[in-house]
Amino acid sequence: MSISTPGGNQRRPSVVSTGKKAPASKATADGKPDTDDKNATTGGKAGTATKSGPKTGPGRPGGRPAGGGKGGGKGRKPIAPVKVSQGRAWGPIAMFVAVGVLAAGIIGYGAFAAFQGSKPWEDRAADISGITNFRETDPELVAGSQHTPDPVQYTITPPVAGPHNAAWQNCSGDVYDAPIANEHAVHSLEHGAIWITYRPDLPQDQVARLAERVQGTDKTMMSPYEGLDSAISLQAWGYQLKVDDAGDSRIDDFIGALRINASIEGPTALCAQGITATGTTPRNIGNGQ
Repeated sequence: MSISTPGGNQRRPSVVSTGKKAPASKATADGKPDTDDKNATTGGKAGTATKSGPKTGPGRPGGRPAGGGKGGGKGRKPIAPVKVSQGRAWGPIAMFVAVGVLAAGIIGYGAFAAFQGSKPWEDRAADISGITNFRETDPELVAGSQHTPDPVQYTITPPVAGPHNAAWQNCSGDVYDAPIANEHAVHSLEHGAIWITYRPDLPQDQVARLAERVQGTDKTMMSPYEGLDSAISLQAWGYQLKVDDAGDSRIDDFIGALRINASIEGPTALCAQGITATGTTPRNIGNGQ
């Protein structure tokens, strides 16, 4: 700005502040500032502001940041690690789910088996698909247990009941590789045995699967049988089931429901000490009841 002095109009020199309050300049008689004032000169000590630019130095804009460099002040605050989100561990989850499903299946099957086992054996037999109950369709056939030394002509083949020889066929898990006499076999049924018969041309692997169900199981026996109208036929006293494959689950159902239970002489009737010979002609040994 311009000021009026006795010497004429003069322009005040520009002074850049150093950040400190400068003392008032001494005016001369002619109105000029005192050139000895150190804070007003442009050639001051290093570190003061000049016309060429602002002061630089530690802690000042344009200089090295405060606390930086070797031996500086406190370091920067540590940066917290970024947590990376991972996907679910599906492997263990799938394993636990599978174990849970298996456990539920086992428990459910156990409950079902317990329920089935609690049902009367007649009801369990009636639930078997394809079974024939001659106790209902021909009650006279299964009512008596007459003994005869003569051959018997049975109307049902293999026979499931009727007159029979006084000697029973051994039925303590016996597997016969040749036909046996009907008259001895029917007596075994009366004692509560299951008699499994099969066509002589049944493949050996099928025969082996049947034998697995018989060997070591009391009140069971099996033998080939000529003239069957199915691959396999199972007999109990008054019951019959015909199937085409040894893997049919109904075979186990039939055995489970009727073995011993179908006896008309009670569970103490013997299967041991019977006829062990094969052949279709009855033997009159008289060692059975």
